[in-house]
Amino acid sequence: MEKKERRNLGSRLGLSVISPAFSPEELMQESSDVAANGSPNGTENGRLETFGSSASTLSSSDSMKAAYAYLPQTPIRSTDAHLIEFSEAMRTVAKALRRVAEGKAAAQAEAAEWKRKYELEKARNLQHKNEELEHEGCPCCMNGMLEDSLNKLTVHDASSDQNECCGNHGICSHQVLGDEAPAPIVNSAYKMVTRKASFRLSWGCNGEKNGQHKHDVVSFEKGDITTASRSNKQILLKWETQPQTVFIITKPNSSEVRAIMPEMVRWLNEHQKINVLVEPRLREELLADDSYFDFVQTWEDDDDKKLLHTKVDLVVTLGGDGTVLWAASLFKGPVPPVVAFALGSLGFMTPFHSEQYRESLGNVIKGPFSITLRNRLQCQVIRDAAKDELETEEPILVLNEVTIDRGISSYLTYLECYCDSSFVTCVQGDGLIISTTSGSTAYSLAAGGSMVHPQVPAILFTPICPHSLSFRPLILPEYVTLRVQVPYNSRGQAWASFDGKDRKQLAPGDALICSMAPWPVPTACLVDSTTDFLRSIHEGLHWNLRKSQSFDGPPA
Repeated sequence: MEKKERRNLGSRLGLSVISPAFSPEELMQESSDVAANGSPNGTENGRLETFGSSASTLSSSDSMKAAYAYLPQTPIRSTDAHLIEFSEAMRTVAKALRRVAEGKAAAQAEAAEWKRKYELEKARNLQHKNEELEHEGCPCCMNGMLEDSLNKLTVHDASSDQNECCGNHGICSHQVLGDEAPAPIVNSAYKMVTRKASFRLSWGCNGEKNGQHKHDVVSFEKGDITTASRSNKQILLKWETQPQTVFIITKPNSSEVRAIMPEMVRWLNEHQKINVLVEPRLREELLADDSYFDFVQTWEDDDDKKLLHTKVDLVVTLGGDGTVLWAASLFKGPVPPVVAFALGSLGFMTPFHSEQYRESLGNVIKGPFSITLRNRLQCQVIRDAAKDELETEEPILVLNEVTIDRGISSYLTYLECYCDSSFVTCVQGDGLIISTTSGSTAYSLAAGGSMVHPQVPAILFTPICPHSLSFRPLILPEYVTLRVQVPYNSRGQAWASFDGKDRKQLAPGDALICSMAPWPVPTACLVDSTTDFLRSIHEGLHWNLRKSQSFDGPPA
């Protein structure tokens, strides 16, 4: 009977509002009355009517007391313990998801690199076949043999082309591969491959050219380790085929650039017989001045822009270091050799003088010439809320640095830094700079970082105004992977900028992954890599410039 009454009471009071106006003693007394009489406060027959019924119903106070007696109450401490366990479990799941996302990003980058190598090897094989068939003198037969490698994207059938050309016109002409004659193959990818110039890199040591890199470290039988010789002093580029297309990139709104640009385009077209490619805005400016520049090429959409590296043999920049950064950002993969002319305010990467562009470009086109391989960083933002590949952001390539700062927040940035999954430190300050050696003379230098030769394979780790006197900059090897994460207990958010643009917000839980990109930026040298670097810091920064001490001082 008692269990039945409790079930009835619980079902009838399920929607009642429990008031804390009664003391525990009153509730205990009410509970004992119910246990003794079978009904609270002498309710007849142990029955309770609904709250909206007539006067025979219980009073609201009796209902409240009975509710306190029979409805279970969960202890507060037990609830807090469950919430803490749930919070810890959610953090563990978030960490696991973040690790999965980072591993997936690394796998995607590796897959993209293997795909690029495969496509490059395929293009080389296609070019070798093209060269072999050119010597045989029958380009129409070549169309049939290249049909499979071009995914059968030809205009006519190979057998019909062969019968029509070789049968009606006799010996085929090489003019079908030229720009003026109509080509039987209209595949744009094929045209880009055949027009792309090839070159070879070699190491120069003490004025000698050597195609193989010597081992620096030698171990002897006695167990002693010593360095035998260092051969990587200078990289030389030698053209195997003549460059066909030059991509000119200019600094906008510059009177000096406007004066020299038309002359350079005309000289390349008339004297060097080289195709000229420019940005769409620059082509419009040239055509507005003179219709002669109708031969200048450009791209129409983003798809053509992504294929620039398959068509451009040489990049020429007219401006400062910012123009070089912009040129590098246009190539999301391999970058052609860059010849940078100084027409800007700063020129750490622009060794050539614009007044001597004919001589300089003539030497580069003829070859061989020295280059500096400037490494780039590959950066990717991993969002804490990323659940699938669609929410993972595309990698960003930077030539100078990626900067993480506090933005407009009044709080210091709080960043957790890891190197190859090993904890490095927590950054509390205005921010952090992860820089290449080419960017060591930029923002990193202003924040107290070292100036490093651009051909040194390293990653610079420079804090911005750290809240610690012992926090000094680091120089890490190029093969490490850095992860900078905004912790959950951070007071504010952080902002990441890539070469000073493409600013992105990093919320608590977000991470930034940085590693060395496989596609460096090869820049042509005026003399050699070291001479150009020392000249740039002397002329650009007036490095260690001071008055010399007089020799006629007091005797010692």
